[in-house]
Amino acid sequence: MEYRRLGDSSLLVSAVGLGTNNFAGRLADDAARAVLDEAFELGVTFLDTADVYGRGSADGPGASENQLGRLLAGRRQHFVLATKFGYPMGESVFERGASRGWIVSAAEASLRRLRTDYIDLYQVHAPDPATRIEETLRALDDLVRSGKVRFIGHSNFAAWQIADADWTARANHLSRPISAQMHYNLLARGIQAEVLPACLKFGLGVIPYFPLESGFLTGKYRSTGEGKGRLSESARATEIMTAANFDRIDRLEVFAVQRGHKLLDLAFGWLLSQPIVGSVIASASSPDQVRANVAAAEWRLTGAEMDEVPGL
Repeated sequence: MEYRRLGDSSLLVSAVGLGTNNFAGRLADDAARAVLDEAFELGVTFLDTADVYGRGSADGPGASENQLGRLLAGRRQHFVLATKFGYPMGESVFERGASRGWIVSAAEASLRRLRTDYIDLYQVHAPDPATRIEETLRALDDLVRSGKVRFIGHSNFAAWQIADADWTARANHLSRPISAQMHYNLLARGIQAEVLPACLKFGLGVIPYFPLESGFLTGKYRSTGEGKGRLSESARATEIMTAANFDRIDRLEVFAVQRGHKLLDLAFGWLLSQPIVGSVIASASSPDQVRANVAAAEWRLTGAEMDEVPGL
């Protein structure tokens, strides 16, 4: 396993991370433990969750953190634990966003559920237009100074919001965000024009989510209708499983096979061949999927190969 510094910080993360949005909602404790055990054996140290994960389970929001807290008992120190806040945790308008009041409450709740004294990376799940970024950053800085949070990051910020957050932190001598978690993969490249240059400018490590576009980039779905999985019945199916995207993955698969690899290898390898990427987080519902993801992440494309991919 390769380990990388996240942005210009000292936080060391595994190149392959484990997303836990499947935990609790789809995986009971025994199944989730098997996934986590396999990840640990293969050197995966970066775990990403969020307070809202597990919403579909009987326990509702917070269930993923609760389960992860149980499974980490006795080995918390071996992992870099990241979680997020900001999306609605209840019906009340006060149970969401990035205000000081909610950040303090959400952080304490996440710490209890995760059964830990500290969060390695605490991330704003999405911009909160109702709250000034200075208020958000001051509250997060207090958590860092108290030792309850080691580093802070954000997710789904536009380039101007990334610049605004960095400037506000520097101007007020507050803890700076070190990471940007973004929807980024071979098919979803929208962040390349502005967000990636902003991350590079301000020293942020990029954490791609949906690296396999909900399984579409595994190659198991075909335009003929062959290949079944959760994506086929997902609300995102019509957005992802288009004729144009099927044509693109056909070209990408040919590119990979010509070089002795699979489409899955290309999905991970292309992301990790970009130095700005810190860790690629992928969910897994079985130990086999963890092994496949880790093996796929071993490929590093040459400069010439990276130049060829945008045209595919």
